[in-house]
Amino acid sequence: MEEQYYPYTTFTRVWIPDPDEVWKAAEITRDYKEGEPVLHLRLEDETPLEYPIGPKSNPLPFLRNPDILVGENDLTALSYLHEPAVLHNLRVRFLESNHIYTYCGIVLVAINPYEQLQIYGEEVINAYSGQNMGDMDPHIFAVAEEAYKQMARDERNQSIIVSGESGAGKTVSAKYAMRYFATVGGSANDTSVEEKVLASSPIMEAIGNAKTTRNDNSSRFGKYIEIGFSRNYHIIGANMRTYLLEKSRVVFQAEDERNYHVFYQLCASASLPEFKDLGLSSAEDFTYTSLGENIFIEGVNDAEDFKKTREAFTLLGIKESSQSSIFKIVASILHLGNIQICSERDGDSCHVSRDDVHLGHFCRLLGVELQQMEHWLVHRKLATASETYVKNMSLRQASNARDALAKHIYARMFDWIVEHINKALHTSSKQHSFIGVLDIYGFETFEVNSFEQFCINYANEKLQQQFNSHVFKLEQEEYMKEQIPWTLIDFYDNQPCIDLIEARLGILDLLDEECKVPKGTDQNWAQKLYKQNSSSAHFQKPRMSNTSFIIIHFADKVEYQCEGFLEKNRDTVYEEQINILKASQFQLVADLFHEKDDVPSSKSSRVNVRSAKTVPKVPNKEHRKTVGLQFRSSLHLLMETLNATTPHYVRCIKPNDEKEAFSFDSRRAVQQLRACGVLETIRISAAGYPSRWTYLDFFNRYRVLMKKSDMMSSDKKLVCRNLLETLIKDPDMFQFGKTKIFFRAGQVAYLEKLRADKFRSACIKIQKTVRGWLQRVRYRKIRKMAITLQRYGRGLMARRYAEFLRRTRAAVICQKQYRMVRERRAYQRVRRAVVTIQAFARGMFTRRVFWEFMLHHKAMIIQKRVRGWLQRRRFRRARNAAITIQCAFRRLRAKRQLKQLKIEARSAEHLKKLNTGMENKIVQLQRKMDDQSKELRTQNEQLQTVNVSLGSEVNKLQKELEQLRRHQENGGQLTSLQEEVERLREELQEAHSQRKKLEEEHSSEKMSLTQRLKELEAENSLLKAEKEEMNQKILQNTKNSEVEASSVSLQSELNQERERYQNLLKEFSRLEQRYDNLKEEMSLNKFHPGHRRNPSNQSSLESDSNYPSISTSEVGDTEDTIQQVEEMGVEKASMDISLFMKLQKRVRELEQERKRLQSNVDKMEELAKRKGPEAKSPTSEETADLAYNNLKRQELESENKKLKNDLNELRRSLADRASQDSSSNELQDGYNLLLSQLRAANEELDARKEEVLILRTQIMSSAQLQENHNLETVKDLNHNKEELDQVDSSLTESKQLLEAQLQTQSRQHKDELEALHTQIELLRDDLEKKQEILNYTMSLSPEAQVEFSVQQEITRLTNDNLDLKELVEKLEKNERKLKKQLRIYMKKVQELEANQASLSSRSKPELSRQVTVQRKEKDFEGMLEYSKEDEALLVKTLITDVQPSTVSATVPCLPAYVLFMCIRHADYINDDQKVESLLTGSINAIKKVLKKNNEDFEMTSFWLANTSRLLHCLKQYSGDEAFMSQNTVKQNEHCLKNFDLAEYRQVLSDLSIQIYQQLIRVAEGIIQPMIVSAMLESESIPSLAGVKPMGYRNRSSSMDMDEGGPHTYTLQALIRQLGQFHGIMRDHGLDPEIIGQVVRQLFHCINANTLNNLLLRKDVCSWSTGMQLRYNTSQMEEWLRANNLYQSQAAATLEPIIQAAQLLQVKKKTSQDAEAICSLCTALTTQQIVKILNLYTPLNEFEERVTVSFIRNIQNQLQDRNDPLQLLVDTKHTFPVLFPFTPSSLSLETLHIPASLGLDFLIRV
Repeated sequence: MEEQYYPYTTFTRVWIPDPDEVWKAAEITRDYKEGEPVLHLRLEDETPLEYPIGPKSNPLPFLRNPDILVGENDLTALSYLHEPAVLHNLRVRFLESNHIYTYCGIVLVAINPYEQLQIYGEEVINAYSGQNMGDMDPHIFAVAEEAYKQMARDERNQSIIVSGESGAGKTVSAKYAMRYFATVGGSANDTSVEEKVLASSPIMEAIGNAKTTRNDNSSRFGKYIEIGFSRNYHIIGANMRTYLLEKSRVVFQAEDERNYHVFYQLCASASLPEFKDLGLSSAEDFTYTSLGENIFIEGVNDAEDFKKTREAFTLLGIKESSQSSIFKIVASILHLGNIQICSERDGDSCHVSRDDVHLGHFCRLLGVELQQMEHWLVHRKLATASETYVKNMSLRQASNARDALAKHIYARMFDWIVEHINKALHTSSKQHSFIGVLDIYGFETFEVNSFEQFCINYANEKLQQQFNSHVFKLEQEEYMKEQIPWTLIDFYDNQPCIDLIEARLGILDLLDEECKVPKGTDQNWAQKLYKQNSSSAHFQKPRMSNTSFIIIHFADKVEYQCEGFLEKNRDTVYEEQINILKASQFQLVADLFHEKDDVPSSKSSRVNVRSAKTVPKVPNKEHRKTVGLQFRSSLHLLMETLNATTPHYVRCIKPNDEKEAFSFDSRRAVQQLRACGVLETIRISAAGYPSRWTYLDFFNRYRVLMKKSDMMSSDKKLVCRNLLETLIKDPDMFQFGKTKIFFRAGQVAYLEKLRADKFRSACIKIQKTVRGWLQRVRYRKIRKMAITLQRYGRGLMARRYAEFLRRTRAAVICQKQYRMVRERRAYQRVRRAVVTIQAFARGMFTRRVFWEFMLHHKAMIIQKRVRGWLQRRRFRRARNAAITIQCAFRRLRAKRQLKQLKIEARSAEHLKKLNTGMENKIVQLQRKMDDQSKELRTQNEQLQTVNVSLGSEVNKLQKELEQLRRHQENGGQLTSLQEEVERLREELQEAHSQRKKLEEEHSSEKMSLTQRLKELEAENSLLKAEKEEMNQKILQNTKNSEVEASSVSLQSELNQERERYQNLLKEFSRLEQRYDNLKEEMSLNKFHPGHRRNPSNQSSLESDSNYPSISTSEVGDTEDTIQQVEEMGVEKASMDISLFMKLQKRVRELEQERKRLQSNVDKMEELAKRKGPEAKSPTSEETADLAYNNLKRQELESENKKLKNDLNELRRSLADRASQDSSSNELQDGYNLLLSQLRAANEELDARKEEVLILRTQIMSSAQLQENHNLETVKDLNHNKEELDQVDSSLTESKQLLEAQLQTQSRQHKDELEALHTQIELLRDDLEKKQEILNYTMSLSPEAQVEFSVQQEITRLTNDNLDLKELVEKLEKNERKLKKQLRIYMKKVQELEANQASLSSRSKPELSRQVTVQRKEKDFEGMLEYSKEDEALLVKTLITDVQPSTVSATVPCLPAYVLFMCIRHADYINDDQKVESLLTGSINAIKKVLKKNNEDFEMTSFWLANTSRLLHCLKQYSGDEAFMSQNTVKQNEHCLKNFDLAEYRQVLSDLSIQIYQQLIRVAEGIIQPMIVSAMLESESIPSLAGVKPMGYRNRSSSMDMDEGGPHTYTLQALIRQLGQFHGIMRDHGLDPEIIGQVVRQLFHCINANTLNNLLLRKDVCSWSTGMQLRYNTSQMEEWLRANNLYQSQAAATLEPIIQAAQLLQVKKKTSQDAEAICSLCTALTTQQIVKILNLYTPLNEFEERVTVSFIRNIQNQLQDRNDPLQLLVDTKHTFPVLFPFTPSSLSLETLHIPASLGLDFLIRV
């Protein structure tokens, strides 16, 4: 390290000049030593090159930067700062990554892509808002945000200077900057100032932009727009200043160019009715618009653009009459250009035909006299000191005068439009600060350069001087802030060139002087220039011309042609023509040409008195002011403005002249980089210390070069200082600042080389060790193989020797055996001959004995057969007689059983029993078959054993026979033996026959059993088929795939509709809030003249007005309600909820009555139709009518009883009250009133009684008819009365039995089906959870699986423990609550005892009141009574003043329950006004509370829970069967009796949605600053911190160092905040479904902000960030699982960032990798995938970049996707919220209200 580092060594890459590509890359092939004349290089195409080196002509080539630095966001972060490095970095970013923006210090370089990019949407603006400039990718929005932030932080005005040549994109960049300010700094009072600022753009483009050869929308003027901001930094107004409009374009355009757009737009819209009188046609018909020979622009619709222009005029408040006048002036200019001027014969005069159509149009449109204009177009007035005379003009002079008039008219119109735009954008409010946007022309040089190019380049000289001084100043401030010794840097100062132009006797002075000379010419002016400025270093005279001059500008050398300079500088317009226009009959035309100086003032009048001869020349004062003087003064004013502001620079670059998308021409780019000052910035930066690192970043990056002892030190500055002093010997190569280390150019590359060498040596050591280990493993493997081969070889030889020994021994044994066999065979032959002789002799003797034995045996068989036959015949006779008797008896009994079986056969129970019996029989038969098969097997085994034993006995007998033949010669014994053998044979045959008989009997029995089994199985299958058919019919109602698919589509449509409805609701609340704000503002302005500021962030939920429940179309024809509407007025009636509810209730009652009547009519018609065909069986209809009449009768009787009970209670209460105070007149009046009500009730009761009597008579008559009909049918049925009665009774019994059984079975089946459904759902959820866990577990390694299983068990135990803790806490709370209630009751008991002690001193009414209170306390019905006067106190106590902490220890949602109990009582007493007033007041009070606490998450969550609970209570107790399915009997008794509050339920539903939206907004506002820091920047895995490529130059100007507090948040902080949100919502009793939706929305916000930041930041697109992000998302998923929120679809919203993290980690080389990425990243769009791949940054040089071909491969594979065009995720997207109905299990009668709430005025009913 102590050797001097010399970079020009082998393999070093350099840049060499190239005429085509400007700079070409090469590599050094031989080390270069100082002083050698040749440098040996190799080009990229492997071509060798000897590059000559000279001390003056050819210096050493520029060095290339390391690959890791290529593509940097900031050019000043490059180690080697020079022109080829800048050009290469821009090329790589533009062509490979498609990044059009790049920083160069304080300059933003913007390259025109000639293509629409989706990087300017509102979501991109939101992503850049509030971010530091160096944190995000370069963008015009980043510059705008930096200006906006510095304006607010430094309290200093800002300027954004956008420059570049025509076609580079200046206008678009300025437009996007203004759009950013309009979005971020939108006006606070909804005056749409930002819309007006943006609306000025299409107007200025129409009148100031034109098509040129370089740009289709080139700005032909410069403009500076000041956007004014208030003290709160909201836009309040704007002002525009314009510079040097190119007036010559009005009368002349080069080939393939156009005039200003407004001319073509007006001609394209000439067919419109309002433009018929303009006399226009196609633009080709007019001289001023057809000189360029092409009137169209590809892809531009002039008519559509003209509509936008007119809309912008209207938006800016320019009246229709003024617009019409402007368009008339534009049309008149076109007609002026078409006026034909004819020359006279003498050539010195000319004339205009009076019949010229265009002259007539011109005079008519401008309102001037035709004769005067015709005269003064070809004449001019000359004035001398003594007289004035008129002179003819030649054709050329008249044409020039006409063109000058056209230019002057257009310029005046342009100024008038700009002035009125400024008036529209002006504000009366005080402007606190402003941001200026300067859109001005860049440096221009053409083949022929005239006065316009001279002024443009003069302006760029001034701007470049200001830019150089500002860059130099910033560098100096940075050095001074870091306390670095400041050395003067030599930079280019173009003040001499500026002095040449604007100093005394400079070019402009000489030009103005020549213009004052009566006969001054361009040639004379050129000679004066040569004479005056020949000594200047920046001025040259061309060799071959005397009418041109050369100025050496900072960017290039430009030759100007003198021809036309004087004419353009004078801008001569004849006074006579102007005077005619001043006398126009149109006021606007006359005002255009009246100067401001025309209004006489005291000062001007004194001048006029003093010099009377100059009176005719006073109006021409402005015309004598030259264009150059005007431009110089306006430029000086602009520079003063810019110097008083903080400038921000945007340099627009045109990549090619062909306007091709993403095509880069290096020569054109370098030319513009030199002209716009970017390379000067690089040179100034490179002259000092361009590379700057913080100590921590330097330590993290280069700690591999440190010693282990240094790394353990706590003083990082000292460690960095020691390291640098060791590595770099020259102390001038670096400097130590307060917070940063400053390096000279190239030193970072040297440190990177050392770091790479260190890594390379470490890699070599690792490779060496690994290779040695591999060789050792290989040697051991070879040695082991050799030993194995030796072992197997020796074994083979040993086995061969053993085989030889075995064969030898076998040969000996074979010989021995052969000899033995030969001798044995000879012996056997002799032995067989002897045995044969003996056998024949013994056989003869044995056969004799056998025949004798057979004779005796046959006789015995005959006797046995005969005796058996006789016994069998006797048995058959007895059996037949018994069977005959049995058959007769059984037939008698079977007849009796048949009747019983026929009756039982019809019952379902019998079928069931039969089925059960059949199944039992089948089982028994199966068992019997198994037993018989077992017996058969045992018998077969016994027979086999018998056969074996008999065979053995036969063998024994044969042996004995042979012995007998051998030893005995007696023939009698032989015959006996033969007979014995025969006997044994007969026994064997008999055994065989018995066996066959048994087998036949078994087979027959088996066949019968199998047949019976088949019959039973067939019968069972029929029963099962019937059962399956019934099950299928039931299952068809529950499982239908088509219905499920349609339900899914309907659900999605429902979600879309719900989302649209909630968006409309949000918009309605916003408009309602705006209305309230305006109303408050009007009231403040009316009653409080002083200034009061309303908070701009108030909630949108406030609304004092009530919701209209129904529309007026639903009212119907109710006369009294219509009359009430007319009396109240339409406006009051529309705001009155009670009126609408009454109307809707009346409509609903009428609709129900209509439906009831219609159903009765339908029923009568149906009965009439069925009466004829069903005359034979009318029993069903009549029974149905009887049932209906019985039900009606019972209902009337019950109502009668109720009325009687009410009557009795009413009488008792009236009597009691009358006896208590008989002297009171009020009670007497009330008594009379109640008596009248009693009479009315009695009348109603009498009417009901009559109805009951009528119904009873109808029932009796129908019953008699039924009996008569039954008697007739009974007579006709059968003559056998007993059998008929039995059949009838059996049928009815069986029918009833079947019906009962079917009903019980259907109920059981329904219950079982519901239980099975719930069980299936639970099992399915459990299965999905287990499947997810199993999939996740299977993807892990075995060790990780064990760890994961342990972790799952710990989580389960933890959850169980938490549940138990919650249960204990609830029990403790209940215990405390019961103790508290006990104390309250004890207190009440004591009070009652005290009251009883003082009963004697109290009056009877008080005593009766106490008694009634005790009775109501005892019989509590879940209602709360309050008086009308206490309603305001109730709302104030329960809503306005309540705090969530005061009711946290009570029942969740207690206010909602109390409100509903009050509503129940109002419904119970049938007081509609009380219900309406309470609900309306509660809703408005909730809105006011939320408006007051619009940033309080706890309060918003509290009232969301209470509002939703109140909504659920209104549904649960509404009486609707759909909401009563889960109620208890007591809860059903508490349902509302009198009112239908469906409209209020809708109002509460809308209010709940608004509160939910406010809750989401508050929560997102809290976590928004935490997301990016926690998910992308915090180091959750500390080991990754050292490999992050940090430390390149941070933009100190964008860092907010003044703010206090931490700037970063950790992931744990974000999770804690989410846990806090979840805990608050859970404690407030919010429904779990709503909590899940809130968490899902917050997770979407986290995903959107994280992914958007990732897509806009190059520094975080690395492998380490991918690992960090994947870990963070897994922690978020774990949090969801721990809180039982994983099923809320919140985890699915994290899928895009999970896939982005995986994309950063996977391989990105081969086509297989591309396919894997395409299949992996399904939640990311194609643009997002490509963007991440383009932004991917390698950690070091050992990691390869993503190639362009790989990205193109990805794009080709993903081209079939239909992804949206936008790049970023919509952070403002809101999922539609759904409030599912969740009934409460709480009984209202058991609810306890704590005394701390102060609701003592409520009375429990």
